[in-house]
Amino acid sequence: MNTKLQVLVIDDDAVVGRSFDRVLSDKGYEVSTALNGEQALATMENRNFDVVFTDIKMPGMDGLEVTERIKARCPWTPVVVITGYGTQANEVRASVLGANGFVRKPLTPEMIESVTLKALHGAGQVKDQADLHVEPVATAAAVQSKAEVAKPAPKSVGLALKNIGLFFASPFIALGYVIALPFVGFYMFVKLAREARAKR
Repeated sequence: MNTKLQVLVIDDDAVVGRSFDRVLSDKGYEVSTALNGEQALATMENRNFDVVFTDIKMPGMDGLEVTERIKARCPWTPVVVITGYGTQANEVRASVLGANGFVRKPLTPEMIESVTLKALHGAGQVKDQADLHVEPVATAAAVQSKAEVAKPAPKSVGLALKNIGLFFASPFIALGYVIALPFVGFYMFVKLAREARAKR
């Protein structure tokens, strides 16, 4: 049985949803759209989706909260965060919440197609592109998009935690140097005095 894979796009800009529909509907997907998180969660009460895309900046519930709620309800459903306000902090938080990808606008048709495939491959829902009747994507934009989606979350989280730790530890390290400096100076003074006395 050849059923269409279900895609949900959550974005308060209707143009984004239409872009996904235009790109993916000819590739074997059925695309549904929601203008906010509440509408999306209500839609997911009655339907199962194979992949969900969500914007970050939306009125009411933001995309990161939407991601958290979807993952709590359907942890097996891949969620890709799309945004025009990409920051490392948002990317780390999205990874911690279980997002399967994080891509920045503007999205090209090639990026939309390749990121969708990446999310489905990662979730094990698609064995190969022949299942979707999708031609291979080999553009520079797609390669860049795949590299962004494939960033390992643990490394990003570890780096962020390390930087936070260094930030809070730096005043104590500096204080340690200030306290130790007189003792080091006194030790050097005594050492030099002894060497001078030994030469006599």
